[in-house]
This record gives sequence, structure tokens and C-alpha cells, in this order.
Amino acid sequence: MTGVGGGTEASAASAAAADADVDVLVIGGGAAGLVTALQLAKLGHTVHVVEARERPGGFVSEHELAGIRLDSGAESFATRKGTVAALAAEVGLGEDVVAPNRAGAWVRWNGGTAPLPAAGILGIPGVPLAVDVRRVIGWAGSLRAYLDRLMPLLRVRPEHDLGDIVRRRMGRRVLDRLVTPVVAGVHSADPSDVDVRTVAPGLTQAMTTQGSLSGAVMALREQAPAGSQVQGIVGGMHRLVSALQEQLAFYDGTLETGTRVVSLQRSGEAELDEGPDARPLWSVELAPATAPSAPTSTAPTSTAPPATPASPEPRRVTARALVVAAGFRPALTLLADAGVAALPAATAWPEPASVAIATLVVDDARLDTHPRGTGVLVAPGTTGVTAKALTHATAKWAWLAAQLPPHRHVLRLSYGRGGETLVEPELATVVADASTLLGLPLSVADVVDSDLVRWDDSLAFATVGHKARVAQLSEAVAAVPGLDVVGAWVSGTGLAATVEQAKATASGIAAELRGDPRLPR
Repeated sequence: MTGVGGGTEASAASAAAADADVDVLVIGGGAAGLVTALQLAKLGHTVHVVEARERPGGFVSEHELAGIRLDSGAESFATRKGTVAALAAEVGLGEDVVAPNRAGAWVRWNGGTAPLPAAGILGIPGVPLAVDVRRVIGWAGSLRAYLDRLMPLLRVRPEHDLGDIVRRRMGRRVLDRLVTPVVAGVHSADPSDVDVRTVAPGLTQAMTTQGSLSGAVMALREQAPAGSQVQGIVGGMHRLVSALQEQLAFYDGTLETGTRVVSLQRSGEAELDEGPDARPLWSVELAPATAPSAPTSTAPTSTAPPATPASPEPRRVTARALVVAAGFRPALTLLADAGVAALPAATAWPEPASVAIATLVVDDARLDTHPRGTGVLVAPGTTGVTAKALTHATAKWAWLAAQLPPHRHVLRLSYGRGGETLVEPELATVVADASTLLGLPLSVADVVDSDLVRWDDSLAFATVGHKARVAQLSEAVAAVPGLDVVGAWVSGTGLAATVEQAKATASGIAAELRGDPRLPR
């Protein structure tokens, strides 16, 4: 293991850790684990990250098609609080943060395809009688939605169920044709299962002040103008992972891939207020990962420093603090092994979803006109198409179009809805879905390259009751000295929340390693 950089704080940390291999061991090399590790390394602590897959990044990953590196997972981030943009600047990518094409996406339902209404949030229209709203839900649907402006706002209990709110205030057509396609595409869940406070913070409060759902939408849109909700990075979101790796290496943090945790245990039951030298040690047995790495896809070519491959023999690593940054199911197992009591029962959590992303590189000059804007969302139950969404990546991102030969386009189609068994589509099915959604007859012969990446164990963290489960889990973890958990499944919606939680956790761990009392989590 490498040592930490110079400085008084680093020297003190090293002296206190004489009986440990590292100050902090991070289990999981996704975005949350890498951000936590980098923050701790910057604060002068020795940090080692172990990742079961052959490459780090988790859902922020990459693959290579037709000679160009593309995102195989997340391809944008929410601009909330500027958190991710600030992280990008911190790792040297600040000038490469870009906004997508403001043309917007379309929606398809049984009966037609049309642009999503401009004045909306999560598909909820702010102007129910607008022409672009009527185009999707018709006059009858728009008039029903307009009743929201006339109905009294009565509440006898706190409202959490987004689907129920939309249905009662605006009617079934708004829910089915507008809100459900957006929520399913963004959160992989049905609106009736998601917590409105999580997916649309401030919406119910704005309903109280505005007196209607549509009024609340318009009030929130004034705070966040159209086109400002998401951004990306020139070259792809996967560059953020490479930059985090580079920064971690610069601050002497280490990363090991293809490694799994066999067992872990604590030695000693010292209290935090006895000082850093009295803290219990974590002893973790590591071994090469035997299960196939997921997702399975074309191996990428990365500019980041190579991670250390797994040691061929099992070994033990000791650490003064342990951070579980693994995915949902593995993390629950690790936390139980770490002695965390009173965890929410496994049956209390919703069943994780599986999603497949099919990427096509297509040569077709007809796509130069961007016939469906930046993509198409599909209402559940729509016949003739199995995909739940299509992103026209070269229409959405100008930097990507500029890197490709004339008339070459990248299309990303996603498959798999919450509560349904994922059936991985064949190439012919993907091409047929793209043809239907774009309104253009494409053929397999038009495809220059393609790939299918499957993502399993994706937890719908926006569901009703999730905050209460996470609160119970966090309280149980806090009772175990030297243990923390980070990741999208506990932090909340999107990469911004993941980064915020990871940084806050790292700061708390650093304080504990110095012997300072930690504020309540």
C-alpha cells in the first residue's frame, strides 16, 4: 500500500495508523466510492479502494463502438445545486461541462407521437390548454387537466404518491401519456410508486402557495428555466470516472479492481472519544472476484491510470475505518457482516429493476434533421414497440456529432421497466424499435456497430417509503464505530445527491480519524 502525501495533518494520520495497513478501506469503486476516497486522500489519509468489477465507475461507465468511446450507462447529470459541475471542475473537467440541445424529447403513445409539452416538470403540464399539451392528450384531456385550476386544494394527510396527485388533479390522460413515460424513463418506476418529495422537491409546497398543481409547476419552472435541468461532459460522462481515478492516484490513494470481500470483522470495541489510537481496526479478507463482471460489454480504452489487478491469493487488509460503497444487495450483506443491527428487513425493500441499454451507430443522412428531437419516451402499454425510451445522442450532444463522420448517428434505446422481467432484445428488434420511434424505416444493414449493456440490481430509490428505510439504516450504521455507507441507493435521486453524500461522509470520517466527535448523521 502506498503512503499519504506530505503535511502536518498527513504525518499525524500516518503516526496514528501505525497498526493499520490503511486509514480507510472503501469497498466499491463506483462514483460514490471514488468521490469518498478522493476526498479522504485530499485530507491526508491513506485510502484503498477495492472494486469487484474489472473496471471502476459503476453506472457511469463506457464502451467503444465504431472507434469512439461512448457512455454505456449515465450520459448526463442533474444540475441541482451545481454539485456535479463543481466536482467536474475540481478534477479538471470544468470547461468541458455542456448543456444538451434544447430541442427536447418526444413522447409516443397508442395513437401518435408528438413533442413533450415545453412548460412541464416530469411531464406535468404547467399550461393544460396549451397547443403542445392538446396534441398529446386531446381537448378532452386538456379540459380535464384544466379543472386543476378550478378545484379546491384540500389536504387531510401529507401527499407522497406522485401518481395519485396527478390523477386526482389532472386526470388519467395526463398521468398515462405524459407523466408515466417521463418518470419511467428517468426513475425506472411507476409514478404511483415514487415519492413526490424525492422526484420533485418543493412541488407540494408550491401547490399550497399557488392553489393548483399546474400553478406549482410554473412556479418551480421559474426557479429552474427550461433546458437547465441536465448537463453533460464533452467526451462523455465516463471521463469523470477517469478524472477521479487520476486525482486519487495523484493524492496517493490506491484502487484495486477484480477484487471481492470474503469476510470482514472488527477487533476491539473502543469508543470514539478515547482518541484515534484507540479506535477498533477492521480486518477484511480480500480475494479475486470469481463472478463475471457486470455489465458485460465491449472493453473500453481508458486514459486513467490503470487500477491494480487483484492479488492472485486471498489476503487480509486492516483499516481504521470502513466505507461500504457497493450496490444495493451486496451492501446489505456487507453491513450485516459488519455487525449492523436493526437493518430494515430484505423484504422491506422494493425489488430492484434490470435495465438494458442498446446502442446503435447508424449511417443515415435522414437522421441529420433530428426527426424526433433529442429522443422519444414511450408510454407503457404502447403497442408495436418494446423499448421504453430512445435517445438520439448525436442530436442531444453537439460534441458527439462533431466527432463523427457526416451522416453518422448514435442512438441509445433502453429496455426494462420496474416490476417486469427484462427480456434482452435482439439487434433486429432494436432496429425495428428505432424505426418506429423515429418514424424512419431503418435496417440492420444501416448499423455500423452496436452493443447491448445490461444493468442489474438498480434500486428505485424514489419510491414511497424509501426515505424512512434509509433513515433506519443510517441510524443502525451510525451505531457501529468506524463504519459508513455511501451510494445512490442511500443518497437519493441522481449523481448530485450521491456526490453530496459521499463528500459529507468523507468529511465525517476524517473528523473521526482525528479524534473529533462527529455531528449526528
